[in-house]
Amino acid sequence: MDRGYQYDFSVNSHAMFDVQGRTRKAETMVRVIADFAGDRLGDMVLLNVGGSAGIIDDHLAQHFGRVVGIDIDENAIRFAQDRYSRPNLELRLGDALQLDFPEASFDVVVCSQVYEHVPDAARMMAEIHRVLKPGGLCYFAAGNRLMWNEPHYNLPLLSVLPRALAHRYVRWAGKASHYHELHFTCWGLRRLVSRFTLHDYTRPLARDPARFGVDYMIPPSGLKHIVINLIATYAYWLMPGYIWLLEKPRA
Repeated sequence: MDRGYQYDFSVNSHAMFDVQGRTRKAETMVRVIADFAGDRLGDMVLLNVGGSAGIIDDHLAQHFGRVVGIDIDENAIRFAQDRYSRPNLELRLGDALQLDFPEASFDVVVCSQVYEHVPDAARMMAEIHRVLKPGGLCYFAAGNRLMWNEPHYNLPLLSVLPRALAHRYVRWAGKASHYHELHFTCWGLRRLVSRFTLHDYTRPLARDPARFGVDYMIPPSGLKHIVINLIATYAYWLMPGYIWLLEKPRA
């Protein structure tokens, strides 16, 4: 499999070092998981797949019993190890397609905006399923292929094009030599996570953004709040992204 740009993804993505933005994402993770799991976070062992520069991992370690953050990007992990140090935090190189952990090692796995970057998303989800304990949770945040603007390249309709055309589009726009990301539709994402029990948090976040710490993106009672709720209610398949808690069955 061609891993290509994954090995130095952070070099070309300054968002990985955005402390405020990454901390906000981490706080939403904490609030969503706490809403479902209650006050057990301090007893939970968490794995963050694709943690990159460690900002999210450091915030999570303030709430969970133990946090392990992995990424295939050596530069990002080196940055994280140099900057963040807590007794319950471990940051290390790791491959989402071949997790170096025994079965049933974690209570929680975070997989946030990662699936589109790996060459085999199904294999990654199988690995997450394997390392989760029965009854364990995966915080899964995922973009929708049916989006107006592709966020990684800031190009309209890029994600909906056939791959051959998408490659030409990013080259024509001078953004990259290939379009590496591979997004799924809502239906494709549901198939991807079909081994789990899906608990949807997309609609609750849309209804009450302040409760889950996303009011900086969706100002309550504003026009955007109204529109997002209409889409979430009547055209869920058109939501720009989804936040799901995936529960590994106990049986």
